Amino acid sequence: MTAQTEAAQAPDLLYSEAEEDLRSAVRSLLADRADAPTVIAAVESDTPYDLRLWESLAAGIGAAGLLVPEKLGGQGATHREAAVVLEELGRSVVPAPYLTSAVVATEILLALAEDGGPAAALLGELAEGRRTAVLALPFASAPADAAASTTGTLERTVTGVADAAAADVLLVPTAEGLYAVEANGAGVAVRPLVPLDLTRPLATVTLTGATGTLLAEAGPAAEAVGRGLLAGAGLLASEQLGLAEWCLTETVRYTRERHQFNRPVGSFQSLKHRMAQLWLEVVSARAAARNAADALAAGSPDVPLAVAVAQAYCSEVAVHAAEECVQLHGGIGMTWEHPAHLYLKRAKADSIAYGTAGRHREAVAGLVELPAP
Repeated sequence: MTAQTEAAQAPDLLYSEAEEDLRSAVRSLLADRADAPTVIAAVESDTPYDLRLWESLAAGIGAAGLLVPEKLGGQGATHREAAVVLEELGRSVVPAPYLTSAVVATEILLALAEDGGPAAALLGELAEGRRTAVLALPFASAPADAAASTTGTLERTVTGVADAAAADVLLVPTAEGLYAVEANGAGVAVRPLVPLDLTRPLATVTLTGATGTLLAEAGPAAEAVGRGLLAGAGLLASEQLGLAEWCLTETVRYTRERHQFNRPVGSFQSLKHRMAQLWLEVVSARAAARNAADALAAGSPDVPLAVAVAQAYCSEVAVHAAEECVQLHGGIGMTWEHPAHLYLKRAKADSIAYGTAGRHREAVAGLVELPAP
């Protein structure tokens, strides 16, 4: 292999000008409509989702259709752009069904929409931001669980479905295939749960006598669900990256302003070491998350490995960053009025979403043919 070929295949971890422009637009929207007091107030209410914010993000900016080709009504962008949106959503821990609808459900429908039909029609509605869809599987489902998910019938109860309360359509895998079921239709009950992370509500979905539209037979459905879960796990790393970056930035800012013994607490050597270590972890997490997003965008054969590495690393960095944020903020970090607890809860919840770090390490071990730890 020549040096030119190697350079052509090397992942591009840098942000393009278009990606930075998208980041600026999303960050500006969230700063205006989803600052910390707004998010705290929202999660303390019965309806944490801001439908006007979602409309602005999904349709106004066009974020909901980033992964969808223009011929199907989307923006024709890639996973790299979707990853930038998730970084910003992670920085704000906004209750929004972007990961579940605009990434996982959209990726599933993309796998089934090549020949048109109901999957393509639903995909167009999701891309325009007019509807949302979520996969009716537990939020903890890993990509390796895709084959096992296509079992049972349309009569079922599924616990721990993320963003089900905000969904218009449920994608339900069964032994017959994948069905699209109207969330407010007859025979469908969505019962909210009390999750650790109030910014991403969970629910129990019970289907009793429900009917739906068959999108694909069992074989193609299992492949499509696997593709959706893989994309979800890969881009979840970008959300975790954004969360960790906010925690580090806010902690550095606070320790510069907070004084003890007439000195900024951030000048104490022990705290400097802790924040320097966290900075190293966040930089490494950025590389892992960007590599996963780039591999997904390029359709690389190394996608499973890139995703597994990103999730195995980024989930633990996000938890560590959030823990340090709470601890280094001292007493104020332990209060409900400060948003640090929202970041810790989101990081903890994300650490088991789409597979734990342990399961992803096992996946890495299998892919590189090494004994699992």
